[in-house]
Amino acid sequence: MKSTAFVGRTAQTFIARMKKNNGYLPLLLLTLILILNSSSVASAQSNKFAETENPPGWHTPNWSEKATISSQSRKNIYDFEPLQQEQSVHSGKLVSLVYPVEISSMMLPYKLTEQFFSGTSTNPLQWFVQNIFKNFSNIKSLDDVYQWLGLSTYPTIEQNKLFPKELQIPYPNGTRPQFRMGTSLVATPHALGLTFGCATCHANTLFGRPILGLTARFQRANEFFMLGQQAVTLIPPELFKLSTGATEGELELFLRTRNGVQWIGNKKPQALGLDTSLAQVSLSLARRAPDAWASLTNESKKHPRPNALDNDIADSKPSVWWNLKYKNRWLSDGSVVSGNPIYTNILWNEIGRGTDLHALNKWLTQNKQTIADLTSAAFATEAPHYTDFFPPENINLDSAMRGEKLFNERCAFCHGSYEKAWHSVDKNFLDSKSLLKTTHVNYHSQTPVIDVGTDPWRYRGMKAFADGLNTLQISKENMVVVKPQVGYVPPPLVGIWARWPYFHNNSAPSLCAVLKRQSERPITYQAGEAVSPQTDFDQKCNGYPLGNNVPKNWFNKKEAFFDTRRSGMSNSGHDEGIFLQNGSEIFSSDDKWDIVEFLKTL
Repeated sequence: MKSTAFVGRTAQTFIARMKKNNGYLPLLLLTLILILNSSSVASAQSNKFAETENPPGWHTPNWSEKATISSQSRKNIYDFEPLQQEQSVHSGKLVSLVYPVEISSMMLPYKLTEQFFSGTSTNPLQWFVQNIFKNFSNIKSLDDVYQWLGLSTYPTIEQNKLFPKELQIPYPNGTRPQFRMGTSLVATPHALGLTFGCATCHANTLFGRPILGLTARFQRANEFFMLGQQAVTLIPPELFKLSTGATEGELELFLRTRNGVQWIGNKKPQALGLDTSLAQVSLSLARRAPDAWASLTNESKKHPRPNALDNDIADSKPSVWWNLKYKNRWLSDGSVVSGNPIYTNILWNEIGRGTDLHALNKWLTQNKQTIADLTSAAFATEAPHYTDFFPPENINLDSAMRGEKLFNERCAFCHGSYEKAWHSVDKNFLDSKSLLKTTHVNYHSQTPVIDVGTDPWRYRGMKAFADGLNTLQISKENMVVVKPQVGYVPPPLVGIWARWPYFHNNSAPSLCAVLKRQSERPITYQAGEAVSPQTDFDQKCNGYPLGNNVPKNWFNKKEAFFDTRRSGMSNSGHDEGIFLQNGSEIFSSDDKWDIVEFLKTL
């Protein structure tokens, strides 16, 4: 009876505090934290990997700044034998779907989460919170939450069969999960923990078919962290324990998360579809001590160091995975010039989750096979073909061949050249789909960074914390070196058709917009999900439909409205010196249609 009375009094105090802190929003966001991944019953795959030295039979890649990429690319990054490569890629896909870092600071107890949203709890506070959540949001079910977060569903068996083996997505426990990709159940020493992993930002559904390695179109991971941090810090631990019936282990897991968020700095993206992970890493690093291990001290969290990204904008979209094999500089700006990008991603991810770097360094040392598998999977990722979704007859072959010639004259110097099956000696024996395939990619042996006048704020953002990253001991031990770059990597254009909108900041809604001078590009546009190839995709321009062709329901998603006049979202550049010469057009309108037609075949 005493504990019940305490819960009642504390709940009243807690709710009063909520009303003073932006109404019920923090309370609702605590609910989001609790429900994230709650159906993730992929416990059959334990994320506790065996401790190991370098996996047997691998060749250590050259991750140095001066590494060169052969003309064969680095699809098999460790030079594994065929069977070992196949097994490593399969395991790596599972790692990308179920986050393996069990020492991460951002996890909530799975069983309590499941109970919380099962609708069976008799706890008055839980009942009250659940009803507030339903009354103050459009989220009525667990899947609504996953959808809000931007997570994609797992493919059905039939959908997997439609793709070649390299594009198929495995199921974590052998059967198709009911939860969405990226939700993760992690075995910790305290309790089963819930978090989310790589597929949250690097998986997307394209016309009803999930693609691993494709940028998530509308993920809300940054917004989740920002609002969730506000919520979890307002929950008194004793109230959490008494109102949920948490075990000591579950309470410990909650406390770990509550403690970790104190060292997280973050901000909301300018528009839905962009990512502020760069800012989250930078602002979180500023809340840590300026020593070799970015220590988590009370002084550092109370007095964060000033950082340019407190005000500056450096939003960008997550990159696709299938271009990794061609490059030796990572991120859209090429600023990570050395080190395995998977190590870099995990390091930055955990800085942004408030994790102790000593613990992370030990985990990285003990889980080399896990890192190798995830690296294998990312580098082996292939792009979906246009003809996986549309009949090959939709491509005008004569137009594409004319576009190839124009592309090679003006664009190949930066973006590489692409050998096509329509030039092969057996072209007369190929069917219409095979005829459109790219038989070889000729990209730079060392990845260039070129300034073509596109939005420069990314460079300013990287400068804000590059020195802090480079001085970390964990960066040095893993060869991670950051050098801010003026300009951006001209990416390989494999799968370019599938990754609209374009430029690092999503400022060009279609390939047609990319090939227009800046003054003629759309100033604003409305983005939406790629559900129907007939209504949600401009096949001719390859991108978002504009004007009267925009589906009416898209306007309900106001956060997906893009305004290129906003800071960091400029659509400038990539015109003069490319298809303009002293302001005059080099290509005719028909020429540009031919180039777009060619790009669809890559």
